[in-house]
Amino acid sequence: MSLNLTEKKAVVAEVSAQVAQAQAIVLAEYRGMGVANMTVLRADARKSGVYLRVLKNTLVRRAVEGTPFAALADQMVGPLVFGISADPVAAAKVLNNFAKTNDKFVIKAGAVPNQLMDVAGVQALASTLSREELLAKFARTLNEVPTKFARAIAAVRDAKEAA
Repeated sequence: MSLNLTEKKAVVAEVSAQVAQAQAIVLAEYRGMGVANMTVLRADARKSGVYLRVLKNTLVRRAVEGTPFAALADQMVGPLVFGISADPVAAAKVLNNFAKTNDKFVIKAGAVPNQLMDVAGVQALASTLSREELLAKFARTLNEVPTKFARAIAAVRDAKEAA
C-alpha cells in the first residue's frame, strides 16, 4: 500500500528528527528474511535504544539531505533496514551481532557524522565499547584509585607499627 503525500511528509519529518539526534546510521539489506527473524532484530534494537525501520530509500534520502549523513544517500539501493542511534556504537553493534547469526541479513554501509563507513568500518565500530561500558570502566577506575591509596597508607601504617 503506497503512502499519500501527507503520509510521506510525516515519515520524512519523523526520520529527519531521528537523524538530527543521531550519532550513527547503519544500513543493511534484509532480502529473504522471515518475519520472526525481523521481530527478534526489532526487539534487540528496542532494548538498545536503536531506531530501526524499513523505509523507502527516496524518503530517507530526503531526510538525510543537508545533514552530516548526506553521504549515505548513494548507498541506499535495494530493500534496506535503517538503524539510527544516538549512541555511536549501539546501531552498529545490534545490526552486526544480528548479521553474524543470519546469513540473509547483510550490512551494506554506515556513517557517523561527516564520515561514511564500509562494512569493515561498521564491524570495527561494533567491536568498540558502548558508552555505558566505557562509563562503567571509568567509574571502576575512579573507585580503584582511592581504594589502592587507602591500602597503601594502611600498609605504611602497619609497617611503622611493626617496627
